[in-house]
Order: sequence, then C-alpha cells, then structure tokens
Amino acid sequence: KGMNNIGFWVYDKYQTLQEISVVLDENKNLQSHIDELTEENNQLKQDSYELNRLRELYELDQQYAGYSKVGARVIEVTTDNWHSSFKIDKGTDDGLKVDMNVIANGGLVGIISETGSNYSIVKTITENNSNVSGMLIDTNETCIVQGDIELMDTGMIRVSHFKSDVIVRNGDKVVTSNISDKYLQGILIGYVKDVKLDSNNLTQSGYIVPAVDFNNLQEVLVITQLKE
Repeated sequence: KGMNNIGFWVYDKYQTLQEISVVLDENKNLQSHIDELTEENNQLKQDSYELNRLRELYELDQQYAGYSKVGARVIEVTTDNWHSSFKIDKGTDDGLKVDMNVIANGGLVGIISETGSNYSIVKTITENNSNVSGMLIDTNETCIVQGDIELMDTGMIRVSHFKSDVIVRNGDKVVTSNISDKYLQGILIGYVKDVKLDSNNLTQSGYIVPAVDFNNLQEVLVITQLKE
C-alpha cells in the first residue's frame, strides 16, 4: 500500500509537471504573439503620427500657396540641440540654394546656410545672434527678432525696436517684414509676449513664442524662391 501511494504521488507530480510544461509553452507562444501585436501597434502609431505631420505640412503648403516649395526630412542635428542648426536630406541636386527660407509647423524655421549635392544645413531663427526683420501682422509696425542663447531653454526668442507709442499685446502675431534682406514677406514667426518700454523711453522690447516647435522637427518645407 505504501509503495502504491508513493507511485500515485510520483505519477501526480509527473502529470503536474507535464501540465506546467504545456502551460509554459502556451505562455511563450502567447507572449510571442503579444510582442508581434505590440510591434504592429507601435508601427501603426508611427504611421498615424507621420500622416498627421504630413497633413500639417500639406496645410502649410496651402497656406503659402504663392511660393514654390520642396519637402525635406531632418536627418541630423548638427549642434547640441535643435535650436541652432540641423541637416536636411535635400541639396543642390534638388534645386536648393543658400538663403532659401525654411518653414514648418505653421511658421518660419530659418534659412539655408550651406548646401551639398544631397544635403543642406538650416540655420534656425533661434540661433544666437540670428536677426530677422519682422512686423506686426495687424499694423505693419516693424521690429527686430533675435535669437539668444540665454533663452534657448525657454523656447522663446527676443523681439525689440518697437516704437514707444505702438500698442503691442500678448499674442499679437509677428511675421517677416517687407524690408527683410533674405526672408520672404509674410511668413509667421511667432506670438508676442511681455513687451515693455525700454529704459531709453524710445523703444519697446520683449519676447516671441515661435510658431514652430523646434524640439519636434522631422519634416520641413523649403521655399525655392529667393528674396530679390
């Protein structure tokens, strides 16, 4: 009887181990299937994000329909962050030239500063000491938009040289002006913030929140017309 009990116990343990082995195999197969579905879901999300970005780029293209453009992808950040310059995958073979304006996300990104046969370097408007002649879209009052390394972490850029008697409100749009030497007129730069009278009592200065999200640039449009 004792031997029989031991035999039954061993047989039960063997059966249990067999069942565990089957369950582990099934679990492994299920986990593999879950991994495949997760990868597929991530790819679908990426495709969805890219589609949304391309839709926004198309809307931007329509917004500036008067200008001919070439689409390009950002392929390399050439400095420590996006706020100085970056490389795109189009160059002279695609008809791009130095000083062509670059736009994305509804506004001005910067200007091409260097070209190769299959790449270009884009200098952004937020780069330190970068200068763009701007104007208020509602009143055409001119100003100077300047990149400042001290503001890079805040995501803002400086604006100055508003006349003392000009009314400037938070949220007012600033676009490139007609007197800019390299930038085409009417491209949205950003939105005014905290403009105050300077110590000389003759001008006003403040900040601009750029229209472009420089931390998430993946595709851009290059306007193929140069400022005359």
